[in-house]
Amino acid sequence: MTSTTPQPPRRSIPIGSAPPKAADKAAEREALRAKYEAMPWRMEMLNAAPHRLGFFLAMVLLFVFSGWWAWVQIARVAGLFQPSYAIPPTLLHSAMMVLGFMPLYFAGFLFTAGPKWLHVEAPETRQVRGMMLMQAGGWLLWLMGGQGLYGLAIAGAIIALLGLAWMFAYWWKLVRSSKVKDQVHARTVGIAGIIGCISLIGMIVSLLMDNVPTALLWVQTGLWGFILFVFVAVAHRMIPFFTSNVLPLIEVWRPFWVLWLMLGAAGFEILALWLQAFGIQGTAWLVVRGVVEIVLGGMLLWLAVVWGLAQSLKIRLLAMLHIGFVWLGITFVLFGLTQFAALRYGQGALLLAPLHALTMGCLGSLVVAMVTRVSCGHSGRTLVADDTVWRLFLLLQVAVVLRLAGAFPGLSALLPLAAAAWFGIVLIWGNRLVPWYGKPRVDGKEG
Repeated sequence: MTSTTPQPPRRSIPIGSAPPKAADKAAEREALRAKYEAMPWRMEMLNAAPHRLGFFLAMVLLFVFSGWWAWVQIARVAGLFQPSYAIPPTLLHSAMMVLGFMPLYFAGFLFTAGPKWLHVEAPETRQVRGMMLMQAGGWLLWLMGGQGLYGLAIAGAIIALLGLAWMFAYWWKLVRSSKVKDQVHARTVGIAGIIGCISLIGMIVSLLMDNVPTALLWVQTGLWGFILFVFVAVAHRMIPFFTSNVLPLIEVWRPFWVLWLMLGAAGFEILALWLQAFGIQGTAWLVVRGVVEIVLGGMLLWLAVVWGLAQSLKIRLLAMLHIGFVWLGITFVLFGLTQFAALRYGQGALLLAPLHALTMGCLGSLVVAMVTRVSCGHSGRTLVADDTVWRLFLLLQVAVVLRLAGAFPGLSALLPLAAAAWFGIVLIWGNRLVPWYGKPRVDGKEG
């Protein structure tokens, strides 16, 4: 007779369910998330990290500026009352959308990711708060004064300039304190900031001299030499890196000649702007410029494919970055075609179409993609573009097409629709993210 040792009863686990410990941890994470989500929004939480304050202020300016411009466009078509502007609405709009809210997004990103690039200690919010508040307050005064108080508008622009100069002086301080050998991207951003300050000074001086066309020229110089310089530096560093992290079969490929190509393309547009301002716009120059721009656009579209455009479409948040970059190539192709159109229809024909392919298409798409990514990651959330964000992004592409179509003769009625669509998109998108900035991270971590 064989004796057997009694065995403890086996514990059965239902097929397909998580092990008890994993299930418990998931439940704890969900409970922690629900706890922090339920907390009230608090202004003091904006001081928890530089990106919180920078992104919040940028969102506020973006809401105000976009809403005001949508009203201007609708009022023009409907014949509604408009104030007696102290600054022409086109200049008000251009300056705010180029030099107004965008540097605050830069501040939030650079003072969060920049110290990691440079291996230096990240600043606390209190160290960069003043420069951000000066810019936000200055641009709000610019808009208010532009409605009829010239002196207030100029004062606001000067305050914004001082905040911008302070911001990039601090950035250069971080760069100089770094011992990292590869500082190309950081220094490119710093040079772009200097160009931005010079452009804003040029705009202010031109206005004081009552020269609005030159003021607009300086704003466009800031667009190409400041805003786009920063974007291409960040894109060159981050898009291949993000892509290879998510798609392992895609290698990080970012030789520096690619960065020089993008910076050179932006620099070419600055040169073309100033040559045109000095009256150099003959047939030969238009042909040369058109060919160069189409070639540059083709090279940028090729680069988008090499960086994994097709593969990125499987992952929404990554696809948003790549689609935004595609608009940069489209911008240059459209500018080239515009030069050839000018040979027959005149220099002013369709110029606003490629310009908005750059601002709304490229920069707008990249802002939505990058700010969403940083906001998700630094609030303890999963790095994904959910259905709401993805649909807003697709609607943004429709709004860009509407704005481009509105540049054609006979289709100007589309402009108020495009402006209203842009305002609605950024309002819904911003209202999605702004609550995160005033609440703790959902994973319980600091930052």
